[in-house]
Amino acid sequence: MRSIFLSSFLSITLMTAGAAGAPAQDTQAPPPFVLSIPGFEDGGEIPVDFSQAADGVAEGEGTSPEISWENPPEGTESFVLYMHDIDVVRDMTLEDQLHWLVWNIPADTTMLPEGVERGEQLEDGSYQTSATGPVYRGPGAPAAGPLHHYVFELYALDTSLDVEPVEDPFENRRAVLEAMDGHILGKATYVGLFKRPE
Repeated sequence: MRSIFLSSFLSITLMTAGAAGAPAQDTQAPPPFVLSIPGFEDGGEIPVDFSQAADGVAEGEGTSPEISWENPPEGTESFVLYMHDIDVVRDMTLEDQLHWLVWNIPADTTMLPEGVERGEQLEDGSYQTSATGPVYRGPGAPAAGPLHHYVFELYALDTSLDVEPVEDPFENRRAVLEAMDGHILGKATYVGLFKRPE
């Protein structure tokens, strides 16, 4: 009986010593999912060059800024980029203004270049829309008023979206946001301010 007790005691002692000597598991959090726009600081003013007020820009359009990101969550299958003016209520609805929505951006993509061209489908297979049409709609808040907040949101999804664009851009937005539900792995945000020059 004593030998059994001694054996059990030694086993417990060895297990405890082994656990104490085992290296600590790495519990360091993964690096954050980050969105960057080199053309202006997060929370800063958007240059006129990226707005509807830039020289030579078609009405309701503009030159999109370079947008890049890093450290997407593991398991990301596609991205959605969503730019909207949160200081506008559109046509007496609860919706704000849609300036750019790009969905089904491939998982291996890390940036959108400056000056993405007009067109429903981009070269990488993603789709784009805005209140203007299949094109980036630059900020255009009136000069006689406060700076508007233009929010850029990048979503990492665990799937590609089965959403084909239709003519109504706001219906596109509703369909994309609804399809995203339950598939969001991470989100990165960047904010720019703008109103037209006096």
